[in-house]
Amino acid sequence: MDLLELRDISKAYGNLKALRDVNLTVKQGEWLAIMGPSGSGKTTMMNIIGCMDKPSTGTVFLDGVNISRESDRNLTATRRDKIGLIFQQFHLVNYLTALENVMVAQYYHSLPDEKEAMEALDRVGLAGRAKHLPSQLSGGEQQRVCIARALINYPKLILADEPTGNLDEANENIVIGIFKKLHAEGSTIIVVTHDPEVAGDAGRTVVLEHGRIARIVKNKEAEPHD
Repeated sequence: MDLLELRDISKAYGNLKALRDVNLTVKQGEWLAIMGPSGSGKTTMMNIIGCMDKPSTGTVFLDGVNISRESDRNLTATRRDKIGLIFQQFHLVNYLTALENVMVAQYYHSLPDEKEAMEALDRVGLAGRAKHLPSQLSGGEQQRVCIARALINYPKLILADEPTGNLDEANENIVIGIFKKLHAEGSTIIVVTHDPEVAGDAGRTVVLEHGRIARIVKNKEAEPHD
């Protein structure tokens, strides 16, 4: 079953064409990587998939719903309800503990539940650091808090933008290990990355060049999990 479909997607900012006639489907349970040089359209593509921007032309289907021309309010609701976002820069609230940062995501979705938030932290190996502020956590631990925050509302799609970009090799391996576990459990994951090793763990790698899909590489674990 297709969770995401992009049909003839183009995006222009004035005279700059960031995406040109992009067609792509992502199956439920698939792990997809998006690569390309700076200016290739990766960020624009991520923003459209993540309901943070709209295409100039073309159609986007997410979970069977055409979201291409939704209002900003409806896109915000879709992003909140169906997408778990993980950023390179973490975006944690500095004066809140790890547990409270996860609960903030619950607040915007439904009602905060400390037990559920603690379980999400436990899934990423941080139950013992729940009461620590971001300043008391390493970069790898902060990224794992971001992953727990992304998981707390049981999203249909996990969308990660350079999730290992600020991490050393040891913490990169921990984060990729978490993604592997989530994929094995049936999560649909899209990772935007510059790192070929990170992309190599995905089932497919989409390579963008000049706003177009230059090629799609089938990797070692191509089959989505149910």
